[in-house]
Amino acid sequence: MEPAQHQSRRTFLGRTGGIATACAMAGMTGSGGAKAAPASGKPAASEAGTSTLTDQHYLLTNVRLEDGFVYDGEIVTATRTAQHTLEIKAGRIVALHAAGAALPAGVPSYQANGQLALPAMRDMHIHLDKTFYGGPWQAPLPRQGKTILDMIAREEKLIPQLLPTSQQRAEALIALLHSKGTTVARSHCNIDPVSGLKSLEHLKRALENHRDDFTCEIVAFPQHGLLHSKVDGLMREAMSMDVAYVGGLDPTNVDGAMEKSLDAMFQIALDTGKGVDIHLHETSPAGAAAIQYMIATVEKNPALRGKVTISHGFALATLAPGALEETAARMAAQGMTIASTVPLGAMTMPLPQLSAKGVFVMTGTDSVYDHWSPFGRADMLEKANLYAQLYRGSDEFRLSRALAIATGGVLPLDDNGKRVWPKAGDAADFTLVPASCSAEAVARLPERSATFHRGRMVFGSVGVA
Repeated sequence: MEPAQHQSRRTFLGRTGGIATACAMAGMTGSGGAKAAPASGKPAASEAGTSTLTDQHYLLTNVRLEDGFVYDGEIVTATRTAQHTLEIKAGRIVALHAAGAALPAGVPSYQANGQLALPAMRDMHIHLDKTFYGGPWQAPLPRQGKTILDMIAREEKLIPQLLPTSQQRAEALIALLHSKGTTVARSHCNIDPVSGLKSLEHLKRALENHRDDFTCEIVAFPQHGLLHSKVDGLMREAMSMDVAYVGGLDPTNVDGAMEKSLDAMFQIALDTGKGVDIHLHETSPAGAAAIQYMIATVEKNPALRGKVTISHGFALATLAPGALEETAARMAAQGMTIASTVPLGAMTMPLPQLSAKGVFVMTGTDSVYDHWSPFGRADMLEKANLYAQLYRGSDEFRLSRALAIATGGVLPLDDNGKRVWPKAGDAADFTLVPASCSAEAVARLPERSATFHRGRMVFGSVGVA
């Protein structure tokens, strides 16, 4: 689905073939690990992210892996699977042992009970620093008739109320991500005159507490406008605090000066050697103009090549087919990425067309229950499901391909049905689900039973073999 050069990056319970039923009866228990998340999707604070599987070298037996496609002529009709034992050591899968093969002696052994392993999910657009999650229910105020500047004014009053508990809420959100199979994220973090660098400091403390079980890139995000809120100095200061990306926001609608705003953003990136990840919601001709200006800027500055992400990029949905094809080709040539939430709305984002031209497309939660929206579930598998529905991918092959948007392009089988994941040497980053294959997982959205990051079980439980 995405070009190889970018591959350094989705509730109903599945019940096919009795596998899920058997796994549910087994309960995936026995190690003293955390229980699955309640039906609400919110892990209990005392349960999420805990386990007693702390071995550096261990075996995980009876793991279901995809082996290939079943064909009727040229049509993929099903997916073959087989059970294997994963040998995990120092955070990596060091060997895959087929069923019945002799296993290393003296190595602790755990039982997956026939559940399917999927690559770990990646939430590549989320706001961990400002969320209502982890606190009492609070519906957002009405947005009807509100402009983005109105929402910024509202946020200026809200941020001081959220700051005292922002670290704890970020950690609660990380636990929720774990329960959905996600161990890698990119989080935008407010840099604004109200919070200064405090939101960033709190987020960094939360991430430090999870340095062994969660990997997160930070984007310094001028939510109130880079020029509008006069935060160039704060943004530059943030770059020295382990921030990976310079953010930006709607250079015309918020900053009122497209070229000046984008130039300021890119200059910070060039001066500090960082990447860029800009929120671009604009659907007017100004939005399309901003995309063209950004492409031209990257073309003139080789140091930016492969380091620029456009988040949302709704203006791409307004382009005529020929203009879209040309724009996508130029973006792909410069290694530019699109981070899309796979939005529902009047305009459908041209994500398959972008991918076909070689643009790396990734997805993220964006809001998980905050003053912008109450609807986020932090479930990347759900994003793959939405992708499949929007782009008519209801057959076995296309359902299995849709998983790529949730895993950073990592798929168990390539387009020809050859297993490419997992293999010996891969990081032990995966999630276990009660499903017969990835197509079923995308279509039916089973709960995650256990989540592993660098070989460490960060959510759920497994049986003792």
